[in-house]
Amino acid sequence: MVKGLFDFRIKKEDDQTATRLGQLTTPHGTVNTPMFVPVATKGTVKTLTSQELREMGAEILIVNAFHMHLLPGAEVIRELGGLHSFMNWNRPLITDNGGFQATNIYMFHKIDETGIFFRSPHDGQIHQITPEIAIQYQNDLGADIIMALDECPWYSTDYQYFKESLSRTLKWAEESKRLHQNANQVLFGIIQGGTFKDLRQKSVNEMVKKDFMGYGLGGISVGEPDDLIHEITRFTANLLPREKVRYLMGIGSPAIIFEAVEAGIDLFDSVFPTRSGRHGTLFTTYGPINIRNAKYRLDSSPIDTECSCFTCQTYSRAYITHLFKHQEMLGMRLSALHNVHFILNLVKNIREAVQKGIFLNYKEEFFQNYSLNK
Repeated sequence: MVKGLFDFRIKKEDDQTATRLGQLTTPHGTVNTPMFVPVATKGTVKTLTSQELREMGAEILIVNAFHMHLLPGAEVIRELGGLHSFMNWNRPLITDNGGFQATNIYMFHKIDETGIFFRSPHDGQIHQITPEIAIQYQNDLGADIIMALDECPWYSTDYQYFKESLSRTLKWAEESKRLHQNANQVLFGIIQGGTFKDLRQKSVNEMVKKDFMGYGLGGISVGEPDDLIHEITRFTANLLPREKVRYLMGIGSPAIIFEAVEAGIDLFDSVFPTRSGRHGTLFTTYGPINIRNAKYRLDSSPIDTECSCFTCQTYSRAYITHLFKHQEMLGMRLSALHNVHFILNLVKNIREAVQKGIFLNYKEEFFQNYSLNK
């Protein structure tokens, strides 16, 4: 950690759970935790502008360095002033290392101890990501927080494969730590090990020795059932140092958010709110609705009467149903805006409940309401 540029402080801890409030300071501003991190995969949170995200309370975004490296190229973005300038986003940024995307079934070629080989979706050529390459393109992009290269296997019970995979991730973390020299960024390590607790324990033990400022919890919510997601999240978070940032990668539904926060997670990201919105599933105080359903065709009420987002203050369910029926892009955009606002507001309410010492009461009240649409 570079003194003065980066800092993480715990401001309050819940008496009944592992929930905590914190502040993460970066060169581009402060993030109040716990915080949801909207995913700007290719430099944009799909259909939303930077101004809209700022207005709805987003304090930090994550960009997929892999996609930006492929197109337009990290060196191009560096020449244009870096990712913050390129995106018109003056608040903190995280970049992912690309390991998860490179092992996508449609792009994956092979993996060995040196890195991940993948087929480019743009030209079909075989490329490789190594720790050195991942650090270089993340340095060029200039995000505040960057991630050490890891392998993120899908859920399975193949213990031997996960053991070998973890060995690669630990080796690459060591190399990433050695290669990263940019004082304007901090490097996070990523904990792997699947659903095997002894491998998770080993991953934490070895990663903590490397003294990263924060730790991503990877390989969670990649096909395993919800009860295992909750169990492995709680188990892993409990092993990590209290004073370090805990970042659960790839979760964004209300149910898992509450479980994550209760386990002591500080940051979490997911495309789930935007993707759900673009497909017509909208979050409301009383549970999710499918706005494509014919029953909303004459419904003049907003998506959520309790919501203050632009969509709810301006348009009716009937209008958004109409947009979806005609496959109008505005319907997807308004729905994504609402869902991201809903999740950001939910996390804000969670922080306020923790501050007041009523987190568990708020959780119970939320889910009593959230089940009413079922």
